[in-house]
Amino acid sequence: MPWIQYWEENNMNTKNNIAIEAKKIVKQFTSGGIQHKVLNNISFTIEKGEFVIITGRSGAGKSTLLYQLGLLGRPTSGSVIIDGVDAVKLKTSDRTNIRLHDLGFVFQDYALLPELMAYENVALPLLMQGFSIKKAQKKAIQALKKMGLEDKINFLPYQLSGGQQQRVSIARAIAHSPKIVFADEPTANLDRENGKKIMEIFKDLNSNGQTIILISHEQEYIKYGTRLIVIDDGKIIN
Repeated sequence: MPWIQYWEENNMNTKNNIAIEAKKIVKQFTSGGIQHKVLNNISFTIEKGEFVIITGRSGAGKSTLLYQLGLLGRPTSGSVIIDGVDAVKLKTSDRTNIRLHDLGFVFQDYALLPELMAYENVALPLLMQGFSIKKAQKKAIQALKKMGLEDKINFLPYQLSGGQQQRVSIARAIAHSPKIVFADEPTANLDRENGKKIMEIFKDLNSNGQTIILISHEQEYIKYGTRLIVIDDGKIIN
């Protein structure tokens, strides 16, 4: 069944204010013939406009959870419901379509293509979405301006500081106005000053209505969110 048809048939009962819902998510990996349960029956709902910070000790399952919510992985069991559709049940091409058009991602290692200038890194996903070159470039430059990087649009990643590279990656994540932005430890490779600047950017985006789900183990950044989820050993403990 085509994704848009599935959405239309299942979206009638969608609660308009729900951005994403996790239902009984379990994620297991097998190593050396032994099964390891990284996520154990995780359930919660995130409403549109929330800034949710997921925290916990190293190895608690934070990033694995983010990958399931962002459709970068498929849980062993359970549901990830976006706009009333259980994305776990969708075929790979439809899940890719949702990621490309409805979600934005920011990673701790920036994930910029080294041979592309800043505006080209931001424009590339827009071209993949079907925007014309002119429109993609315009939206990319607008997003970079929001990040205070209007004077860096023609710079290659190696010409930018770590904080600037992360701002480029945020610009790339928001240029297509995604429904949800996922950020996995976005301050991990930054010093304290630049880390605070990045968190202030996420706070400003959220104040303008952007739904954000951010992973962080740094306690000083918890205050930036509107809601906190703590996990340990693959379970929600708060």
